Amino acid sequence: MNIEPSIEDINGTLIWYHYICKREVWLIGHGIEANQDNNLMLLGRHIHEVFYKNYKKEFLIDNTIKIDIIPGHRVIGEIKKSSKYLKSSTMQLAFYIYYMKQKGISLSGELIIPEEKKRIKVFLTEEIESELKNAIRDIKTILSYEKPPKPEKIQYCNTCAYKEMCWS
Repeated sequence: MNIEPSIEDINGTLIWYHYICKREVWLIGHGIEANQDNNLMLLGRHIHEVFYKNYKKEFLIDNTIKIDIIPGHRVIGEIKKSSKYLKSSTMQLAFYIYYMKQKGISLSGELIIPEEKKRIKVFLTEEIESELKNAIRDIKTILSYEKPPKPEKIQYCNTCAYKEMCWS
């Protein structure tokens, strides 16, 4: 028997970090804020403010998912500063599409990377949906831990807004 994982208490940010760092999943999931003055976080906010100012931005749905823009008919848009985290970004956007599918709404997605002048179409395939279900199960397991997973040195640590918390 294949039981659908509940998307309750899961959001796009947790999905995004699931593909970057499990420790960050735990920290974010437990309400521990990252350094808000981190240069990359500031840059991300700036990109949101400067690009696409004529579009409606950041629609909050069910106090669970925050969609950046809707660039076309039945298309969810997600703005990113670069394609460096393409897998994470794709899965975050796929999660939004999956979430809306659970609500009976069929959509596609588009990753928008203004500084690289890229637009990447994202569709919810059976493979991506299966991967999302596994990620949701894994995130729920991580969030159930009493303590965060031990830090693992990865390529993203040097620019991470949580690095002082992990490595000091």
